[in-house]
Amino acid sequence: MIRMASASSLIERMCQPPRHRIDTCWPVRPNVRVGMAWFTLFLPLLSVIVFSESLAYGRLGAMGRLHVVTGATGLLGSHVAEQLRQRGERVRAITRGSSNTEFLRSLGVELVEADLEQAGSLLRAVDGADIVYHCAARVGDWGTWPLFQRAVIEATGNLLVACQTAGIGRFLHVSSINVYGHLPPRQGRIAEDEPLGQNLWMWDYYCRAKIAAEGLVQAYPQPWTIVRPSWMYGARDRTSLPRVVTAIRRGRARIVGDGNNRLNIVYTPDVADGVLRAASEPKAVRRAYNLSSEGDVTQREFLNVLTRELGLPRVNRRVSYFQAFAFGLIVEALGRALRWDRPPPITRYAVALIGRTTSFSIERAKTELGWSPRTHPFEGLRATLEWFKPYLGRSR
Repeated sequence: MIRMASASSLIERMCQPPRHRIDTCWPVRPNVRVGMAWFTLFLPLLSVIVFSESLAYGRLGAMGRLHVVTGATGLLGSHVAEQLRQRGERVRAITRGSSNTEFLRSLGVELVEADLEQAGSLLRAVDGADIVYHCAARVGDWGTWPLFQRAVIEATGNLLVACQTAGIGRFLHVSSINVYGHLPPRQGRIAEDEPLGQNLWMWDYYCRAKIAAEGLVQAYPQPWTIVRPSWMYGARDRTSLPRVVTAIRRGRARIVGDGNNRLNIVYTPDVADGVLRAASEPKAVRRAYNLSSEGDVTQREFLNVLTRELGLPRVNRRVSYFQAFAFGLIVEALGRALRWDRPPPITRYAVALIGRTTSFSIERAKTELGWSPRTHPFEGLRATLEWFKPYLGRSR
């Protein structure tokens, strides 16, 4: 039996654990030559396995375009799968056995169990695909470096090896605007050619992992496209918006600063539309795109919409940005020292997300993809909360 663990060991060499320096700037991309050597080393071996499995499962010669989606039980992946099915496309979702696949089954999505952290399990999952949408990743700002390394970097590398072996025609990688790092306030919007990894913080593992994953994608010899969404919200959001709503309901929410900073929230169905456009546009090959709003809503307006739609008192208490950031750092340090598994109630990332104005340019997406957000945040938040309300009584 061919041992696949060596692929993971190569990824580990490319992405060593970062040093805890606040001014650390993670490399923009891993060594391209190492990445290409990695693909070349495993292609002959993996091709034999793919061919034999294709015969076993009768996939050779399958007709019609097939779209494979990772992370299809998550926020963005579920909307990508939904929109593909609405267009009459064949969709296959890579899932784990423990995943809730009820929604995907209702769409008529083909389900294949595989583990992105186990390279050998992905070969059958991508076989026959025309386009692979890599929407899966460890989302959030809490966890250890090994967790992010396995779930983001190694998972992406494993999927790329399987796609290269199977001869996939297009790879769409979902990254994040967090790859730019934490830029100081300035005039103008951040475009896709901005250097990555600026002013990364101590324990900023999510940003570092997403940057390294982008580097692996950029070393991929087949056509690829990267999209960098901002803060997404929408139906089936079980991560970010629920935390905000929980804080409001428990009376812990505060306005950070004066509340007039503009947020880069974007409705997930709009992002999914951008993903599909990027995956099918010839001009988008080997290009990256910001998929963000243009600051249509302030922090105060955002909180007011949530409280009004949920019938809760307005959030009026304020805290300075500096105080909130410092408190987040202290709580994070305590959580790291005590090895908390669950994220703390406040983190520096959460404070920056809701308390700062950072503007991202979407001119490239407008020009090359014909994309821009179609849903105003007020409308999108109302629709999201309608989906979310039945779950409110389950946790307080």
